[in-house]
Amino acid sequence: MAVQSLNHVTIRPHDLKATRNFYVDIVGLRDGARPPFGFPGYWLYAGETPVIHLVGKNNGAVVGSGAIDHVAFVYEAEDYDRVAATLDAHGIDSKRQTVPDLGSRQIFIEDPDGVWVELNFPAA
Repeated sequence: MAVQSLNHVTIRPHDLKATRNFYVDIVGLRDGARPPFGFPGYWLYAGETPVIHLVGKNNGAVVGSGAIDHVAFVYEAEDYDRVAATLDAHGIDSKRQTVPDLGSRQIFIEDPDGVWVELNFPAA
């Protein structure tokens, strides 16, 4: 059987630029190459993979199949302090917890459209 992996998540934000800035400046994704579709948007990369596709309004209508509860990213354990400091510097509210029995740490934040973003840091 072939190994499966998640390709990307598409978000249709109300404010395309603010949402792009959030995922680049706060989450740490990189704005990258995107085919020249006939509608505005961004492909945001984690490494070499465009994991978040942002799709702007097309003819004034936002369409989609439903809400996303949350999107999760994994960082290196040693990135925790840097990421927490970035959130604090930008005044972003967050919920922080340590996972019982596992010792991994999590930070939960909201993007500009209220989509929860889960940032995971393995136990050191």
